[in-house]
Amino acid sequence: MANPPTPAQNPLANLGRMTELRDRLIFVVLALIVFRLGTFVPVPGVNPQAMTQLMDSQGGTILDMFNMFSGGALERLSVFALNVVPYISASIIIQLMATMVPSMQAWRKEGEAGRRRISQLTRYGAVGLAAFQAFGVAIALQSQTTAAGGFPVVVNPGPAFIISAVIGLTAGTMFLMWLGEQITERGVGNGISLIIFAGIVAGLPSAVGMSLQKLASGELNVFIGIGILIVVVATILFVVFMERGQRRITVNYARRMGGSRAYNNQSSHLPLKINMSGVIPAIFASSFIMFPATIAAMGGNISGEGWLAQLSTFLRRVSNLLMPGEPLYLVTFATLIIVFSFFYTAMVFNSAETAENLKKSGALIPGIRPGKSTADYVDGVMTRLTGIGALYLVAVCLLPTILQTGWNVPFYFGGTSLLIVVVVVMDFTAQIQAHLVSSQYESLLKKTNLKNYGRSGSVR
Repeated sequence: MANPPTPAQNPLANLGRMTELRDRLIFVVLALIVFRLGTFVPVPGVNPQAMTQLMDSQGGTILDMFNMFSGGALERLSVFALNVVPYISASIIIQLMATMVPSMQAWRKEGEAGRRRISQLTRYGAVGLAAFQAFGVAIALQSQTTAAGGFPVVVNPGPAFIISAVIGLTAGTMFLMWLGEQITERGVGNGISLIIFAGIVAGLPSAVGMSLQKLASGELNVFIGIGILIVVVATILFVVFMERGQRRITVNYARRMGGSRAYNNQSSHLPLKINMSGVIPAIFASSFIMFPATIAAMGGNISGEGWLAQLSTFLRRVSNLLMPGEPLYLVTFATLIIVFSFFYTAMVFNSAETAENLKKSGALIPGIRPGKSTADYVDGVMTRLTGIGALYLVAVCLLPTILQTGWNVPFYFGGTSLLIVVVVVMDFTAQIQAHLVSSQYESLLKKTNLKNYGRSGSVR
């Protein structure tokens, strides 16, 4: 019979004694509870029941994805309806500008002061994008009515509602941005990612219940249900495998001196992730593909022969062609993911800088000359890895569309939602393990210092 793991083998056994980690986890839980409570606070002037019926009638559209990210806040039009999507879009735009604008490139080299400037600019951009999207949502909802009964979504349309909706939705996004930063600073993991994660997970019980109800009523075949479960589990394993996948380039170091000792022919490796861009391409592609529908909604049902009416009609046709399941949607979404994967990877990874750092540290890749040849070699390897990672993202993100159109599966299974959930859970687990290991090292150092103090009367 195997012996039970000792506390040294099982770090979770000491979790109760690690007050700092425990307090951080409690803070994360309380912050996510605040987020969930805020998703039930409606914007003034909106009929929540009519808004829910309107969203139900829009099932199968790209709005389902944003409603999923917000944890159902969009279908109730709460103050958190926009979630952190404007902040994510602003951060991506600012990061892109930081690679192209010379003054912002100089900020990146200034260290902490430059990062604060870029962070402040990102916040301003998030406010502008949130106000723009809130204005579009308010304009679009004023003319919306429910299919059954014709009840208006907005109780009293007019400038007062537009102003209150813009202020409420923008303030909600800013609060979530602040809450995410507090989770990152005082909690565990990335706060923005955890907020999106909480929104997705909040809808999983209803999606599972809906699937079980379809199985019980015979609407969904039992064998198809088993097949769906197998596909979901296989997708999770595939995402974990790809996210942990690395291409390790062997690196040899020249003779180095370390104190009084000389180290000869040391060998290490340069790890390159298959998917270095994470879920950013999928989120950015989703935002980009929804842009025509957003502009069309802002224009409303403009009639007449003018150019505004023609533009509104054209945008409505494009948005109809970009509905999930349509061939144009599949092709456009896949193309955008591939393009943004290469673009974002090129933005965050500089092969020339990597080659220069290797040269300065006295390292070289076997068979490759230092300098430009090393940069070209690393760039070629990274290009091939990014191509594989982009195809992997396309396969995972298009899975929900295939399941939804072919087998009428709820939107939560597979795709971007599953990708975000798995990646956030992996990052959250790694952060907890890092805190546990750090606490163990700190306790060992304290014990060692106390022993040394007891022997010599002073800490060595």
